[in-house]
Amino acid sequence: MPQLRSGRGRPCKQPEGREPERNINKKPSRTVRRAGEKEDVLKTGPYRGEEDKAMDEHESGAGRSGGGDDDKGVEDEGSTAPLPDRVTVNGSPSYKIEKKLGKGGFGQVYVGRRVNAPLPYERTGPGAVEVALKFEHRSSKGCNYGPPYEWQVYNALGGSHGVPHVHYKGRQGDYYIMVMDMLGPSLWDVWNNNSHTMSIEMVACIAIEAISILEKMHSKGGTLRYASVHAHLGRTGSRRDDLESLAYTLVFLLRGRLPWQGYQGENKGFLVCKKKMATSPETLCCFCPAPFRQFLEYVVNLKFDETPNYAKYISLFDGIVGPNPDIRPINTDGAQKLIYQVGHKRGRLTMDEEEDDDDDQPKKKIRMGMPATQWISVYNARRPMKQRYHYNVAEARLSQHIEKGNEDGLLISCVASSSNLWALIMDAGTGFSSQVYELSPYFLHKEWIMEQWEKNYYISAIAGATNGSSLVVMSKGTQYTQQSYKVSESFPYKWINKKWKEGFSVTSMATAGSRWAIVMSRGAGFSEQVVELDFLYPSEGIHKRWDAGYRITSTAATWDQAAFVLSVPRRKPADETQETLRTSAFPSSHVKEKWAKNLYIASVCYGRTVS
Repeated sequence: MPQLRSGRGRPCKQPEGREPERNINKKPSRTVRRAGEKEDVLKTGPYRGEEDKAMDEHESGAGRSGGGDDDKGVEDEGSTAPLPDRVTVNGSPSYKIEKKLGKGGFGQVYVGRRVNAPLPYERTGPGAVEVALKFEHRSSKGCNYGPPYEWQVYNALGGSHGVPHVHYKGRQGDYYIMVMDMLGPSLWDVWNNNSHTMSIEMVACIAIEAISILEKMHSKGGTLRYASVHAHLGRTGSRRDDLESLAYTLVFLLRGRLPWQGYQGENKGFLVCKKKMATSPETLCCFCPAPFRQFLEYVVNLKFDETPNYAKYISLFDGIVGPNPDIRPINTDGAQKLIYQVGHKRGRLTMDEEEDDDDDQPKKKIRMGMPATQWISVYNARRPMKQRYHYNVAEARLSQHIEKGNEDGLLISCVASSSNLWALIMDAGTGFSSQVYELSPYFLHKEWIMEQWEKNYYISAIAGATNGSSLVVMSKGTQYTQQSYKVSESFPYKWINKKWKEGFSVTSMATAGSRWAIVMSRGAGFSEQVVELDFLYPSEGIHKRWDAGYRITSTAATWDQAAFVLSVPRRKPADETQETLRTSAFPSSHVKEKWAKNLYIASVCYGRTVS
């Protein structure tokens, strides 16, 4: 199992450094037990999100493109096709379409009124006079492979408390249609109609009932992707994320505003997520009753796959609304059933016990820590080979180090930058046949890269400096058959996702200030790939990916974020050991220790971590 090492290094000014070569006469070691400064260790062994406007995209070989990322597809709603006047699907009654109730990213909802209803006063069930009709166009992104995935979700959640019933579903013309229960006003409607305020008792009741509904959903295996921090970062949603989003909703209903509202522009998503990460539960809930802060603290410190204690969370709000459910502002039957099932006393005892434990031994916080900027280095187990590093290298001295390495049979495997100085890793195990590089004032120099593509060189390593310059290394003898890169003001989630579908994999990353450069290649030799992006350091995510057979294959970081690309190689290495190390200074004092265990630097960058 992976082990997280802890320690702390002291920041210091380093001279330019170099290690001539590595002693290759020692046996590989498969056990790692020593502590580093900040170290993650793997023994033996899809990211999706929002992209802000891209600045530059270029591609080698067939299908080369430039400038922008325009997906000229059908809009999600497919609004060009007219809706039918009447709806009948899979044996349903006939419904006449009336007023529009709303629309979302994948569909639109209308009131449907039953034609010639035999029971004109029936309000619920499949025979209801008034229903909700949800339309999703067949060319919507949600219908690429047939009926919307939402249909499967409703099937799985069928009969769950708090979930509207779907009585009929089918396709009519160009639309997939669901016939659903008509519900009452939304929380948004109630909040707006009440002068943008809600009583503490009302919000506490909403919390109690919403937690019970989520518990039922989660017990069925259904999780929804809301705007929690982890969803912003593009990670797979979990029960923790649903509860975090609920906590934000409760604070909004109570206070009428959230600290990250009001951001505008193409990097809005980045700014919202950054603000969420920087806002502690104490700050967010400073004007809320204590149970709201306690709930958020419990939720943000859940591990990814940890089972939430729903009964305990509900019991937090009981003191606000009182013990008698008959006098509560809204119906909380679902929560009462959950409390009876689990045991209200047990839930309250668990909460009290954990509070007592917290006094003696604070629970480790999953998403908290002091932001820091550090060197992040990744080490892979390899057969004994010669490896050399240089750090704090000024531009004027770069060429002589590279030329000397080439004379000794070494080629560049990775590069990085800190404080406008450069770091080089050169070794004899790249497998490349020849190599060229350019130090450019541009991030990146398109014309030079395209010229090398024409000569069958491919980008094998890149780095950017805070002054906007870049170091690009291109090699022959790679596995790559085609390559594409993008320079963007923020991490380009959508573009990466699009390229994944086209058979590309991320093979190099770099940053210059707050800008990102991502290189993707065909023929990279990976069967699966994911990205872990964090405003601190995604230790939990890296360990989860290691457990699933992934290994870090690329890293980059800005002052705000660190990104790790993890991949599953098609050819499994004989020794899958991988370690990461975080140090305030370049890890020169640790590299020899790694070499002694046949662990070699595979990737290095400088940027955001957590101490």
